[in-house]
Amino acid sequence: MAIVAAGSLFFRLSSLELALLVFGVVLGATLLGAFAGRVLRHHAEALREPVGVLQAALLGLVALVLAFGLTMAVGRYDNRRQNVVEVANAIGTTYLRAQTLKEPIRTRSLRELVDYTNSTIRLSESVPGSAAAQRATAAGDRIQRSLWHQAGEALAASPRDSAPRLYVETLNDMIDSQTSQIAALNNRVPSSVLVVELVGAAFGLGLLALYLATLARGVVMVFFAAAFVSILLLITFDLDRPVRGLVRVPDTPLVSLRASMNLPPAADAP
Repeated sequence: MAIVAAGSLFFRLSSLELALLVFGVVLGATLLGAFAGRVLRHHAEALREPVGVLQAALLGLVALVLAFGLTMAVGRYDNRRQNVVEVANAIGTTYLRAQTLKEPIRTRSLRELVDYTNSTIRLSESVPGSAAAQRATAAGDRIQRSLWHQAGEALAASPRDSAPRLYVETLNDMIDSQTSQIAALNNRVPSSVLVVELVGAAFGLGLLALYLATLARGVVMVFFAAAFVSILLLITFDLDRPVRGLVRVPDTPLVSLRASMNLPPAADAP
């Protein structure tokens, strides 16, 4: 439970608070290791071999964990970006096919698709799980039900026409795309991985600082390494915060789609 709570804390923190936490933990552990090494310097001969072997093995393990966590974060970030394109394409295709429906369903559907695009943009810009995200999801669900009801009316009125059937097929894909969008926004790197990365990096660099301090050489370079690892951790955490961090998932496809809806429909009503 403590690990899950810590992982949730990473997501709730602002970018500045997260940076202070990561740098504080990693650099603090490095400083503590350097101080302990200075204290134990008179035992350098006895500690050199066992501590050297341990820190080398631990640093190798930490490097693997950092690479694993970064790979997971990048994969989820790419998935969110691709999902935005897929959602925009699904809405855009539905909007085009709605133009082929008969009145008055055509006008009502086009108007509601504009509202649906607005709610989808709000969802993409809201923190996952927040009240704003829940409101955007609820608004999208209401519009989906209304659009599906009107699609049923269009099919009932013209059961032999191809336009309503094609529209229903695309509308179904659009509805499914919202589920994929919500799942992608909430699919984050497991909390346990983030905690292991942070604690492992801090412990590994602290042990390296202790080892070098006992030998009285290269301690300053450890702090440069600690800063670099802290930046790598921040990038990993930031990629996993789709709308809160510095690296954000762009919603340009949705915004561009919404702007195109301000133009008159390309197809006239049949």
